Amino acid sequence: MTANELRRKYIDFFVSKNHVEISGQSLIPENDPTVLFTTAGMHPLVPYILGEPHPAGQRLVNYQKCIRTGDIEDVGDSSHLTFFEMLGNWSLGDYFKEDAIRMSYEFLTSSRWLGISPDKLSVTVFAGDDGVPRDDASAEVWRSLGIPDSRIYFLPRKDNWWGPAGATGPCGPDSEMFIDTGIPGTSASRPGVSDGKYMEVWNDVFMQYNKQADGSYLPLSRTCVDTGMGIERTIAILQGRTSVYETEVFQPIIARIEELTGARYGQDEQTDHSIRIISDHVRTASFILGDERGVAPSNVGQGYILRRLIRRAVRHGRKLGISREFLFDPAHVVIDMYQEPHPCLRENRDRVLEEMRAEELRFWTTLQKGEHEFEKLLPNLLRNPERVIPGRLAFRLYDTFGFPLEITEELASEHGLTVDREGFETAFRKHQETSKLDSNQTFKGGLADHSEMTTRLHTATHLLHKALRMVLGDHVAQKGSNITQERLRFDFAHHDKMSDEELQRVEAIVNEQIDRDLPVSFATMTLEEARDSGAIALFGNKYDEVVKVYSIGDFSKEVCGGPHVEHTTQLGRFRIVKEQSSSQGVRRIKAVLEN
Repeated sequence: MTANELRRKYIDFFVSKNHVEISGQSLIPENDPTVLFTTAGMHPLVPYILGEPHPAGQRLVNYQKCIRTGDIEDVGDSSHLTFFEMLGNWSLGDYFKEDAIRMSYEFLTSSRWLGISPDKLSVTVFAGDDGVPRDDASAEVWRSLGIPDSRIYFLPRKDNWWGPAGATGPCGPDSEMFIDTGIPGTSASRPGVSDGKYMEVWNDVFMQYNKQADGSYLPLSRTCVDTGMGIERTIAILQGRTSVYETEVFQPIIARIEELTGARYGQDEQTDHSIRIISDHVRTASFILGDERGVAPSNVGQGYILRRLIRRAVRHGRKLGISREFLFDPAHVVIDMYQEPHPCLRENRDRVLEEMRAEELRFWTTLQKGEHEFEKLLPNLLRNPERVIPGRLAFRLYDTFGFPLEITEELASEHGLTVDREGFETAFRKHQETSKLDSNQTFKGGLADHSEMTTRLHTATHLLHKALRMVLGDHVAQKGSNITQERLRFDFAHHDKMSDEELQRVEAIVNEQIDRDLPVSFATMTLEEARDSGAIALFGNKYDEVVKVYSIGDFSKEVCGGPHVEHTTQLGRFRIVKEQSSSQGVRRIKAVLEN
Protein backbone atom coordinates (compact mmCIF):
# COMPACT_ATOMS: atom_id res chain seq x y z
CA MET A 1 0.00 0.00 0.00
CA THR A 2 1.35 3.43 -0.95
CA ALA A 3 1.16 6.61 1.09
CA ASN A 4 -1.48 8.05 -1.23
CA GLU A 5 -3.59 4.90 -0.89
CA LEU A 6 -3.27 4.90 2.91
CA ARG A 7 -4.23 8.58 3.10
CA ARG A 8 -7.36 7.99 1.04
CA LYS A 9 -8.37 4.76 2.80
CA TYR A 10 -8.12 6.41 6.22
CA ILE A 11 -10.31 9.32 5.19
CA ASP A 12 -12.83 7.04 3.49
CA PHE A 13 -13.02 4.74 6.52
CA PHE A 14 -13.85 7.49 8.97
CA VAL A 15 -16.22 9.24 6.60
CA SER A 16 -18.08 5.91 6.52
CA LYS A 17 -18.21 6.20 10.34
CA ASN A 18 -19.99 9.58 10.10
CA HIS A 19 -16.88 11.74 10.41
CA VAL A 20 -16.55 14.92 8.35
CA GLU A 21 -13.32 15.40 6.44
CA ILE A 22 -11.69 18.74 7.24
CA SER A 23 -8.57 20.28 5.78
CA GLY A 24 -5.15 20.10 7.37
CA GLN A 25 -3.79 23.47 8.38
CA SER A 26 -0.58 25.46 8.07
CA LEU A 27 2.73 24.23 9.47
CA ILE A 28 3.02 27.62 11.17
CA PRO A 29 0.72 27.59 14.23
CA GLU A 30 -1.57 30.53 14.79
CA ASN A 31 -1.49 32.15 18.23
CA ASP A 32 0.33 29.28 19.97
CA PRO A 33 3.56 30.62 21.51
CA THR A 34 4.58 27.19 22.81
CA VAL A 35 5.65 25.77 19.44
CA LEU A 36 7.46 26.88 16.31
CA PHE A 37 5.64 24.42 14.06
CA THR A 38 2.48 22.34 14.07
CA THR A 39 3.69 19.14 15.72
CA ALA A 40 0.44 17.16 15.74
CA GLY A 41 -2.97 17.13 14.13
CA MET A 42 -4.59 18.39 17.32
CA HIS A 43 -2.89 21.82 17.28
CA PRO A 44 -5.29 23.50 14.83
CA LEU A 45 -8.21 21.97 16.77
CA VAL A 46 -7.23 23.38 20.17
CA PRO A 47 -10.22 25.75 20.55
CA TYR A 48 -12.62 22.90 19.80
CA ILE A 49 -10.92 20.43 22.12
CA LEU A 50 -11.31 23.08 24.83
CA GLY A 51 -15.07 23.26 24.22
CA GLU A 52 -15.78 25.62 21.34
CA PRO A 53 -18.21 23.99 18.85
CA HIS A 54 -16.59 23.03 15.54
CA PRO A 55 -18.57 24.16 12.48
CA ALA A 56 -18.21 20.68 10.91
CA GLY A 57 -19.61 18.87 13.96
CA GLN A 58 -18.33 16.50 16.64
CA ARG A 59 -16.71 13.79 14.48
CA LEU A 60 -13.78 14.95 12.35
CA VAL A 61 -11.04 13.35 10.23
CA ASN A 62 -8.10 14.75 8.24
CA TYR A 63 -4.45 14.49 7.35
CA GLN A 64 -2.08 17.10 8.74
CA LYS A 65 1.47 18.06 7.81
CA CYS A 66 3.66 18.18 10.92
CA ILE A 67 7.23 19.04 11.89
CA ARG A 68 9.10 17.98 15.02
CA THR A 69 12.57 19.41 15.40
CA GLY A 70 13.64 18.34 18.87
CA ASP A 71 15.78 15.52 17.49
CA ILE A 72 17.22 16.93 14.26
CA GLU A 73 20.60 15.44 15.20
CA ASP A 74 19.02 11.97 15.19
CA VAL A 75 17.89 12.30 11.58
CA GLY A 76 20.14 10.12 9.48
CA ASP A 77 19.24 6.82 11.12
CA SER A 78 16.61 4.51 9.63
CA SER A 79 13.53 6.04 11.26
CA HIS A 80 13.84 9.65 12.50
CA LEU A 81 12.15 12.37 10.44
CA THR A 82 11.58 16.09 10.90
CA PHE A 83 8.56 16.36 8.56
CA PHE A 84 5.79 13.78 8.57
CA GLU A 85 2.10 13.46 7.75
CA MET A 86 -0.32 12.58 10.54
CA LEU A 87 -3.69 10.98 9.96
CA GLY A 88 -6.16 11.86 12.69
CA ASN A 89 -9.76 11.42 13.78
CA TRP A 90 -11.48 13.27 16.60
CA SER A 91 -14.49 12.99 18.81
CA LEU A 92 -15.41 16.33 20.34
CA GLY A 93 -17.77 15.27 23.11
CA ASP A 94 -19.24 12.39 21.08
CA TYR A 95 -17.89 8.82 21.25
CA PHE A 96 -15.22 7.80 23.73
CA LYS A 97 -12.95 4.86 24.51
CA GLU A 98 -14.96 1.88 23.31
CA ASP A 99 -15.95 3.27 19.93
CA ALA A 100 -12.51 4.80 19.33
CA ILE A 101 -10.71 1.53 20.05
CA ARG A 102 -13.16 -0.56 18.03
CA MET A 103 -12.77 1.72 15.01
CA SER A 104 -8.98 1.62 15.34
CA TYR A 105 -9.03 -2.17 15.46
CA GLU A 106 -11.36 -2.45 12.48
CA PHE A 107 -9.27 -0.16 10.29
CA LEU A 108 -6.05 -1.97 11.19
CA THR A 109 -7.24 -5.55 10.83
CA SER A 110 -10.19 -5.65 8.41
CA SER A 111 -9.31 -7.08 4.99
CA ARG A 112 -11.31 -4.22 3.48
CA TRP A 113 -8.93 -1.69 4.99
CA LEU A 114 -5.32 -2.42 6.12
CA GLY A 115 -5.65 -6.16 6.66
CA ILE A 116 -2.98 -6.45 9.37
CA SER A 117 -3.12 -9.79 11.16
CA PRO A 118 -4.52 -9.40 14.69
CA ASP A 119 -1.79 -11.81 15.81
CA LYS A 120 0.81 -9.11 15.07
CA LEU A 121 -1.00 -6.46 17.13
CA SER A 122 0.03 -5.51 20.67
CA VAL A 123 -1.36 -2.58 22.67
CA THR A 124 -0.44 -0.47 25.65
CA VAL A 125 -2.71 1.23 28.20
CA PHE A 126 -2.14 3.46 31.20
CA ALA A 127 -1.01 1.58 34.30
CA GLY A 128 -2.34 4.16 36.77
CA ASP A 129 -0.60 5.92 39.62
CA ASP A 130 -1.41 7.84 42.80
CA GLY A 131 -3.30 10.54 40.91
CA VAL A 132 -5.33 8.55 38.38
CA PRO A 133 -6.53 4.92 38.41
CA ARG A 134 -5.48 2.27 35.90
CA ASP A 135 -7.26 2.43 32.55
CA ASP A 136 -9.04 -0.90 32.86
CA ALA A 137 -11.84 0.31 30.57
CA SER A 138 -9.53 0.48 27.56
CA ALA A 139 -7.92 -2.85 28.40
CA GLU A 140 -11.33 -4.49 28.60
CA VAL A 141 -12.28 -3.23 25.14
CA TRP A 142 -9.08 -4.70 23.70
CA ARG A 143 -9.82 -8.05 25.39
CA SER A 144 -13.32 -8.07 23.91
CA LEU A 145 -11.74 -7.71 20.47
CA GLY A 146 -9.60 -10.78 21.00
CA ILE A 147 -6.30 -9.24 22.09
CA PRO A 148 -4.96 -11.56 24.83
CA ASP A 149 -3.60 -10.29 28.13
CA SER A 150 -0.12 -11.35 26.99
CA ARG A 151 -0.23 -8.59 24.37
CA ILE A 152 -1.85 -5.89 26.54
CA TYR A 153 0.85 -3.92 28.35
CA PHE A 154 0.12 -1.59 31.26
CA LEU A 155 2.72 1.16 31.11
CA PRO A 156 3.40 4.21 33.32
CA ARG A 157 2.60 7.87 32.75
CA LYS A 158 5.75 8.56 30.72
CA ASP A 159 4.56 6.04 28.12
CA ASN A 160 0.77 6.26 28.12
CA TRP A 161 -0.37 9.70 29.18
CA TRP A 162 -0.98 12.93 27.30
CA GLY A 163 -0.89 16.44 28.79
CA PRO A 164 -1.59 18.86 30.12
CA ALA A 165 0.52 21.20 28.04
CA GLY A 166 1.08 23.51 31.00
CA ALA A 167 0.73 23.12 34.74
CA THR A 168 -3.02 22.65 34.50
CA GLY A 169 -5.66 21.74 31.93
CA PRO A 170 -7.17 18.87 29.92
CA CYS A 171 -5.26 15.59 29.87
CA GLY A 172 -5.75 11.86 29.98
CA PRO A 173 -4.51 8.35 29.31
CA ASP A 174 -3.83 6.96 25.88
CA SER A 175 -3.78 3.55 24.25
CA GLU A 176 -1.08 2.87 21.70
CA MET A 177 -1.01 0.18 19.00
CA PHE A 178 2.16 -1.64 17.97
CA ILE A 179 2.93 -4.08 15.16
CA ASP A 180 5.41 -6.92 15.59
CA THR A 181 7.87 -6.32 12.75
CA GLY A 182 9.26 -9.84 12.89
CA ILE A 183 12.72 -8.59 13.79
CA PRO A 184 14.28 -10.83 16.47
CA GLY A 185 13.93 -9.24 19.87
CA THR A 186 15.58 -9.63 23.24
CA SER A 187 14.34 -10.46 26.71
CA ALA A 188 13.69 -6.72 27.15
CA SER A 189 11.61 -6.38 23.96
CA ARG A 190 8.12 -4.99 24.41
CA PRO A 191 6.01 -2.20 22.93
CA GLY A 192 7.65 1.11 23.77
CA VAL A 193 11.21 -0.29 23.75
CA SER A 194 13.08 1.01 20.71
CA ASP A 195 14.89 -2.12 19.58
CA GLY A 196 13.06 -2.51 16.28
CA LYS A 197 10.84 -5.45 17.18
CA TYR A 198 7.70 -3.44 17.87
CA MET A 199 6.73 -0.35 15.89
CA GLU A 200 3.98 2.02 17.00
CA VAL A 201 1.41 2.81 14.32
CA TRP A 202 -1.47 4.50 16.14
CA ASN A 203 -2.24 6.36 19.33
CA ASP A 204 -5.71 6.97 20.79
CA VAL A 205 -5.68 9.78 23.39
CA PHE A 206 -8.60 9.96 25.81
CA MET A 207 -8.94 13.43 27.30
CA GLN A 208 -11.06 12.82 30.39
CA TYR A 209 -9.37 14.76 33.22
CA ASN A 210 -8.69 18.37 34.09
CA LYS A 211 -5.53 18.77 36.16
CA GLN A 212 -5.89 21.31 38.96
CA ALA A 213 -3.33 23.72 40.39
CA ASP A 214 -3.01 21.55 43.50
CA GLY A 215 -2.04 18.54 41.36
CA SER A 216 -5.37 16.75 41.63
CA TYR A 217 -7.37 15.46 38.65
CA LEU A 218 -11.07 16.16 38.19
CA PRO A 219 -13.21 14.47 35.51
CA LEU A 220 -13.94 16.62 32.47
CA SER A 221 -17.63 17.29 31.84
CA ARG A 222 -16.96 16.83 28.11
CA THR A 223 -14.57 14.07 27.08
CA CYS A 224 -12.73 14.04 23.75
CA VAL A 225 -10.77 11.58 21.65
CA ASP A 226 -7.68 12.65 19.72
CA THR A 227 -5.92 10.03 17.58
CA GLY A 228 -2.89 9.96 15.34
CA MET A 229 -1.36 7.60 12.77
CA GLY A 230 1.90 8.52 11.02
CA ILE A 231 1.74 7.85 7.29
CA GLU A 232 5.47 7.25 6.73
CA ARG A 233 5.90 4.75 9.54
CA THR A 234 2.68 2.89 8.76
CA ILE A 235 3.41 2.35 5.08
CA ALA A 236 6.88 1.06 5.98
CA ILE A 237 5.21 -1.62 8.09
CA LEU A 238 2.56 -2.40 5.46
CA GLN A 239 5.25 -2.76 2.80
CA GLY A 240 7.44 -4.96 5.01
CA ARG A 241 10.24 -2.39 5.07
CA THR A 242 12.64 -1.90 7.95
CA SER A 243 13.08 1.81 7.21
CA VAL A 244 10.83 4.64 6.05
CA TYR A 245 13.59 5.57 3.58
CA GLU A 246 12.94 2.32 1.68
CA THR A 247 9.39 3.36 0.74
CA GLU A 248 8.14 5.36 -2.26
CA VAL A 249 7.93 8.43 -0.03
CA PHE A 250 11.73 8.76 -0.11
CA GLN A 251 13.00 6.57 -2.93
CA PRO A 252 12.45 9.13 -5.75
CA ILE A 253 14.26 11.79 -3.68
CA ILE A 254 17.12 9.40 -2.94
CA ALA A 255 17.35 8.44 -6.62
CA ARG A 256 17.79 12.10 -7.59
CA ILE A 257 20.50 12.55 -4.93
CA GLU A 258 22.28 9.48 -6.32
CA GLU A 259 22.21 11.02 -9.80
CA LEU A 260 23.67 14.28 -8.51
CA THR A 261 26.41 12.75 -6.36
CA GLY A 262 27.28 9.46 -7.99
CA ALA A 263 26.84 7.86 -4.56
CA ARG A 264 24.79 4.69 -4.16
CA TYR A 265 22.33 4.20 -1.34
CA GLY A 266 22.74 0.88 0.48
CA GLN A 267 26.48 0.42 -0.06
CA ASP A 268 27.90 1.83 3.17
CA GLU A 269 26.43 3.34 6.33
CA GLN A 270 28.28 6.66 6.17
CA THR A 271 26.98 7.39 2.67
CA ASP A 272 23.47 6.25 3.62
CA HIS A 273 23.56 8.53 6.67
CA SER A 274 24.28 11.59 4.53
CA ILE A 275 21.73 10.66 1.86
CA ARG A 276 19.01 10.19 4.49
CA ILE A 277 19.80 13.59 6.03
CA ILE A 278 19.64 15.33 2.66
CA SER A 279 16.39 13.52 1.75
CA ASP A 280 14.66 14.38 5.01
CA HIS A 281 15.87 17.96 5.20
CA VAL A 282 15.07 18.91 1.61
CA ARG A 283 11.57 17.48 2.03
CA THR A 284 11.01 19.43 5.25
CA ALA A 285 12.52 22.66 3.88
CA SER A 286 10.30 22.40 0.78
CA PHE A 287 7.19 22.14 2.95
CA ILE A 288 8.21 25.07 5.17
CA LEU A 289 8.95 27.30 2.18
CA GLY A 290 5.83 26.15 0.34
CA ASP A 291 3.46 26.46 3.29
CA GLU A 292 0.47 28.80 3.22
CA ARG A 293 2.33 30.92 5.75
CA GLY A 294 5.75 30.00 4.38
CA VAL A 295 8.72 31.62 6.08
CA ALA A 296 12.15 32.49 4.74
CA PRO A 297 15.51 31.46 6.25
CA SER A 298 16.60 33.70 9.12
CA ASN A 299 18.37 33.59 12.46
CA VAL A 300 15.29 33.34 14.69
CA GLY A 301 12.25 31.13 15.17
CA GLN A 302 10.96 29.08 12.25
CA GLY A 303 13.40 30.80 9.91
CA TYR A 304 16.30 29.56 11.99
CA ILE A 305 15.08 25.96 11.84
CA LEU A 306 14.66 26.27 8.07
CA ARG A 307 18.17 27.70 7.70
CA ARG A 308 19.56 24.96 9.94
CA LEU A 309 17.94 22.21 7.83
CA ILE A 310 19.12 23.62 4.52
CA ARG A 311 22.64 24.20 5.75
CA ARG A 312 22.94 20.78 7.35
CA ALA A 313 21.80 19.21 4.06
CA VAL A 314 24.38 21.26 2.16
CA ARG A 315 27.14 20.12 4.47
CA HIS A 316 26.25 16.47 3.88
CA GLY A 317 26.09 17.15 0.17
CA ARG A 318 29.68 18.30 0.42
CA LYS A 319 30.56 15.03 2.14
CA LEU A 320 29.21 13.26 -0.96
CA GLY A 321 31.32 15.41 -3.25
CA ILE A 322 28.92 18.19 -4.23
CA SER A 323 30.60 21.58 -4.53
CA ARG A 324 27.73 23.76 -5.75
CA GLU A 325 24.12 24.52 -4.89
CA PHE A 326 21.94 21.46 -5.56
CA LEU A 327 18.98 21.17 -3.15
CA PHE A 328 16.56 22.90 -5.52
CA ASP A 329 16.94 19.82 -7.75
CA PRO A 330 15.52 17.20 -5.31
CA ALA A 331 13.09 19.91 -4.17
CA HIS A 332 11.49 19.60 -7.63
CA VAL A 333 10.92 15.92 -6.87
CA VAL A 334 9.30 16.73 -3.51
CA ILE A 335 6.91 19.23 -5.08
CA ASP A 336 5.92 16.84 -7.86
CA MET A 337 5.30 14.03 -5.37
CA TYR A 338 3.12 16.04 -2.97
CA GLN A 339 1.41 18.72 -5.03
CA GLU A 340 -1.89 16.84 -5.23
CA PRO A 341 -2.54 16.25 -1.50
CA HIS A 342 -0.80 19.56 -0.64
CA PRO A 343 -1.60 22.11 -3.40
CA CYS A 344 0.32 24.86 -1.56
CA LEU A 345 3.53 23.30 -2.91
CA ARG A 346 2.33 23.67 -6.50
CA GLU A 347 1.11 27.20 -5.87
CA ASN A 348 4.38 28.28 -4.24
CA ARG A 349 6.80 26.26 -6.40
CA ASP A 350 8.81 29.30 -7.53
CA ARG A 351 9.21 30.56 -3.97
CA VAL A 352 10.41 27.17 -2.76
CA LEU A 353 13.04 26.81 -5.47
CA GLU A 354 14.25 30.42 -5.41
CA GLU A 355 14.59 30.61 -1.63
CA MET A 356 16.27 27.19 -1.48
CA ARG A 357 18.86 28.21 -4.05
CA ALA A 358 19.50 31.62 -2.51
CA GLU A 359 20.08 30.15 0.94
CA GLU A 360 22.46 27.54 -0.45
CA LEU A 361 24.51 30.23 -2.19
CA ARG A 362 24.68 32.23 1.03
CA PHE A 363 25.79 29.18 2.94
CA TRP A 364 28.61 28.21 0.61
CA THR A 365 30.30 31.49 1.45
CA THR A 366 29.52 31.08 5.14
CA LEU A 367 30.74 27.50 5.21
CA GLN A 368 34.08 28.27 3.63
CA LYS A 369 34.74 31.14 6.05
CA GLY A 370 33.52 29.25 9.11
CA GLU A 371 35.41 26.03 8.42
CA HIS A 372 38.56 28.00 7.71
CA GLU A 373 38.20 29.77 11.06
CA PHE A 374 37.50 26.47 12.84
CA GLU A 375 40.65 24.93 11.35
CA LYS A 376 42.67 27.89 12.62
CA LEU A 377 41.33 27.30 16.13
CA LEU A 378 41.68 23.51 16.03
CA PRO A 379 45.35 23.12 17.13
CA ASN A 380 44.74 25.03 20.37
CA LEU A 381 41.45 23.22 20.97
CA LEU A 382 43.10 19.81 20.63
CA ARG A 383 45.69 20.79 23.23
CA ASN A 384 42.92 21.50 25.74
CA PRO A 385 42.91 18.48 28.14
CA GLU A 386 39.12 18.88 28.70
CA ARG A 387 38.58 18.72 24.91
CA VAL A 388 35.65 21.15 25.19
CA ILE A 389 35.08 24.13 22.89
CA PRO A 390 33.98 27.05 25.11
CA GLY A 391 30.46 28.31 24.46
CA ARG A 392 31.67 31.86 23.88
CA LEU A 393 33.98 30.60 21.13
CA ALA A 394 31.19 28.63 19.45
CA PHE A 395 29.02 31.74 19.66
CA ARG A 396 31.74 33.85 18.03
CA LEU A 397 31.78 31.43 15.09
CA TYR A 398 28.01 31.84 14.89
CA ASP A 399 27.81 35.59 15.44
CA THR A 400 30.83 36.68 13.39
CA PHE A 401 30.83 34.07 10.62
CA GLY A 402 27.20 32.88 10.62
CA PHE A 403 28.39 29.35 11.42
CA PRO A 404 25.55 27.32 13.01
CA LEU A 405 26.21 25.77 16.40
CA GLU A 406 25.07 22.36 15.15
CA ILE A 407 27.76 22.30 12.49
CA THR A 408 30.37 23.41 15.02
CA GLU A 409 29.24 20.44 17.13
CA GLU A 410 29.49 18.08 14.16
CA LEU A 411 33.01 19.26 13.32
CA ALA A 412 33.96 19.04 16.99
CA SER A 413 32.66 15.46 17.19
CA GLU A 414 34.77 14.47 14.19
CA HIS A 415 37.87 15.52 16.15
CA GLY A 416 36.83 14.01 19.49
CA LEU A 417 35.71 17.35 20.94
CA THR A 418 32.48 18.57 22.50
CA VAL A 419 30.92 22.04 22.66
CA ASP A 420 29.77 23.87 25.78
CA ARG A 421 26.19 24.31 24.55
CA GLU A 422 25.05 25.94 27.80
CA GLY A 423 27.74 28.56 27.44
CA PHE A 424 26.70 29.15 23.83
CA GLU A 425 23.08 29.65 24.82
CA THR A 426 24.05 32.08 27.58
CA ALA A 427 25.96 34.16 25.06
CA PHE A 428 23.10 33.89 22.59
CA ARG A 429 20.55 35.14 25.13
CA LYS A 430 22.66 38.16 25.90
CA HIS A 431 22.94 38.93 22.21
CA GLN A 432 19.27 38.51 21.32
CA GLU A 433 16.84 38.28 24.20
CA THR A 434 13.84 37.84 21.93
CA SER A 435 15.09 34.54 20.52
CA LYS A 436 13.04 31.51 21.52
CA LEU A 437 15.79 28.99 20.92
CA ASP A 438 16.67 28.85 24.60
CA SER A 439 13.13 28.31 25.76
CA ASN A 440 12.22 25.07 27.46
CA GLN A 441 8.81 25.28 25.77
CA THR A 442 10.03 25.72 22.20
CA PHE A 443 9.44 22.15 21.05
CA LYS A 444 7.03 20.81 23.65
CA GLY A 445 3.83 21.88 21.98
CA GLY A 446 0.40 21.65 23.43
CA LEU A 447 -2.68 23.67 24.09
CA ALA A 448 -2.48 27.36 23.34
CA ASP A 449 -3.18 29.85 26.10
CA HIS A 450 -6.86 30.84 26.12
CA SER A 451 -6.75 33.23 29.07
CA GLU A 452 -8.71 36.48 29.14
CA MET A 453 -5.68 38.53 28.09
CA THR A 454 -4.70 36.35 25.15
CA THR A 455 -8.34 36.30 24.03
CA ARG A 456 -8.31 40.10 23.99
CA LEU A 457 -5.03 40.20 22.07
CA HIS A 458 -6.25 37.62 19.58
CA THR A 459 -9.34 39.72 18.85
CA ALA A 460 -7.10 42.77 18.40
CA THR A 461 -5.17 40.98 15.61
CA HIS A 462 -8.37 41.04 13.52
CA LEU A 463 -8.61 44.81 13.90
CA LEU A 464 -4.89 45.20 13.19
CA HIS A 465 -5.09 43.05 10.06
CA LYS A 466 -7.93 45.09 8.58
CA ALA A 467 -6.31 48.40 9.54
CA LEU A 468 -3.06 47.39 7.83
CA ARG A 469 -4.95 46.58 4.63
CA MET A 470 -6.69 49.96 4.79
CA VAL A 471 -3.41 51.86 5.21
CA LEU A 472 -0.99 49.77 3.11
CA GLY A 473 -3.24 48.01 0.58
CA ASP A 474 -5.00 44.72 -0.04
CA HIS A 475 -1.72 42.92 -0.71
CA VAL A 476 -1.27 42.74 3.08
CA ALA A 477 -1.91 39.17 4.23
CA GLN A 478 -1.26 37.53 7.57
CA LYS A 479 1.88 35.38 7.57
CA GLY A 480 1.70 34.29 11.18
CA SER A 481 0.94 35.48 14.67
CA ASN A 482 2.24 34.76 18.14
CA ILE A 483 0.38 35.79 21.26
CA THR A 484 1.41 35.67 24.88
CA GLN A 485 -0.32 37.26 27.87
CA GLU A 486 1.95 40.30 27.49
CA ARG A 487 1.74 41.17 23.78
CA LEU A 488 0.72 40.20 20.28
CA ARG A 489 3.12 39.66 17.40
CA PHE A 490 1.70 39.87 13.90
CA ASP A 491 3.60 39.02 10.69
CA PHE A 492 2.23 40.25 7.37
CA ALA A 493 3.22 40.43 3.71
CA HIS A 494 4.67 43.86 2.89
CA HIS A 495 8.05 44.77 1.39
CA ASP A 496 8.75 48.22 2.80
CA LYS A 497 9.38 49.51 6.30
CA MET A 498 6.31 51.32 7.61
CA SER A 499 6.66 55.03 8.20
CA ASP A 500 5.83 56.64 11.54
CA GLU A 501 2.78 58.20 9.90
CA GLU A 502 1.53 54.83 8.64
CA LEU A 503 1.97 53.26 12.07
CA GLN A 504 0.08 56.13 13.72
CA ARG A 505 -2.79 55.77 11.23
CA VAL A 506 -3.03 52.01 11.86
CA GLU A 507 -3.01 52.52 15.61
CA ALA A 508 -5.67 55.24 15.36
CA ILE A 509 -7.95 53.07 13.18
CA VAL A 510 -7.77 50.17 15.62
CA ASN A 511 -8.53 52.38 18.63
CA GLU A 512 -11.40 54.02 16.78
CA GLN A 513 -13.05 50.60 16.32
CA ILE A 514 -12.46 49.79 19.98
CA ASP A 515 -14.16 53.05 20.99
CA ARG A 516 -17.15 52.20 18.76
CA ASP A 517 -17.90 49.22 21.05
CA LEU A 518 -18.48 46.95 18.07
CA PRO A 519 -20.09 43.56 18.69
CA VAL A 520 -18.05 40.42 17.89
CA SER A 521 -20.09 37.59 16.39
CA PHE A 522 -19.59 34.55 14.19
CA ALA A 523 -21.48 32.55 11.58
CA THR A 524 -20.75 29.19 10.03
CA MET A 525 -20.65 28.89 6.24
CA THR A 526 -18.80 27.13 3.47
CA LEU A 527 -15.45 28.44 2.39
CA GLU A 528 -16.98 29.51 -0.91
CA GLU A 529 -19.62 31.52 0.94
CA ALA A 530 -16.93 33.02 3.21
CA ARG A 531 -14.92 34.17 0.22
CA ASP A 532 -17.99 35.57 -1.53
CA SER A 533 -18.90 37.48 1.64
CA GLY A 534 -15.55 39.28 1.62
CA ALA A 535 -14.04 37.46 4.59
CA ILE A 536 -10.25 37.53 4.91
CA ALA A 537 -8.69 34.06 4.99
CA LEU A 538 -5.98 31.80 3.72
CA PHE A 539 -8.16 29.95 1.23
CA GLY A 540 -6.15 26.73 1.25
CA ASN A 541 -8.88 24.55 2.72
CA LYS A 542 -11.33 22.31 0.89
CA TYR A 543 -13.65 24.40 -1.28
CA ASP A 544 -16.86 23.20 0.35
CA GLU A 545 -15.58 22.99 3.92
CA VAL A 546 -17.65 24.62 6.64
CA VAL A 547 -15.75 27.31 8.58
CA LYS A 548 -16.37 29.96 11.22
CA VAL A 549 -16.40 33.55 10.05
CA TYR A 550 -15.96 36.16 12.81
CA SER A 551 -17.32 39.65 12.22
CA ILE A 552 -16.37 42.69 14.27
CA GLY A 553 -19.28 45.01 13.64
CA ASP A 554 -19.17 46.42 10.12
CA PHE A 555 -15.38 46.71 10.21
CA SER A 556 -13.76 43.28 10.00
CA LYS A 557 -14.73 39.83 8.70
CA GLU A 558 -12.26 36.94 8.93
CA VAL A 559 -12.21 33.14 8.90
CA CYS A 560 -10.93 32.08 12.30
CA GLY A 561 -11.30 29.50 15.07
CA GLY A 562 -11.26 31.88 18.03
CA PRO A 563 -11.14 32.77 20.89
CA HIS A 564 -12.65 36.27 20.88
CA VAL A 565 -14.20 38.85 23.17
CA GLU A 566 -17.86 39.86 22.80
CA HIS A 567 -17.42 43.66 22.36
CA THR A 568 -14.41 45.72 21.31
CA THR A 569 -14.50 47.96 24.40
CA GLN A 570 -13.28 44.92 26.33
CA LEU A 571 -9.92 45.30 24.63
CA GLY A 572 -8.57 48.52 26.17
CA ARG A 573 -6.17 50.87 24.34
CA PHE A 574 -4.15 49.42 21.46
CA ARG A 575 -0.52 50.53 21.15
CA ILE A 576 2.09 49.48 18.59
CA VAL A 577 5.40 48.89 20.32
CA LYS A 578 7.61 47.98 17.37
CA GLU A 579 7.61 47.44 13.59
CA GLN A 580 10.46 45.51 12.01
CA SER A 581 11.46 43.08 9.29
CA SER A 582 10.62 39.43 9.94
CA SER A 583 12.00 37.94 6.71
CA GLN A 584 12.20 38.85 3.05
CA GLY A 585 8.90 40.43 2.03
CA VAL A 586 7.42 40.02 5.53
CA ARG A 587 7.12 42.72 8.23
CA ARG A 588 6.36 42.21 11.90
CA ILE A 589 4.39 44.34 14.35
CA LYS A 590 4.48 43.93 18.10
CA ALA A 591 1.66 45.56 20.04
CA VAL A 592 0.09 45.63 23.49
CA LEU A 593 -3.29 46.39 25.03
CA GLU A 594 -3.40 48.84 27.92
CA ASN A 595 -6.25 49.35 30.37
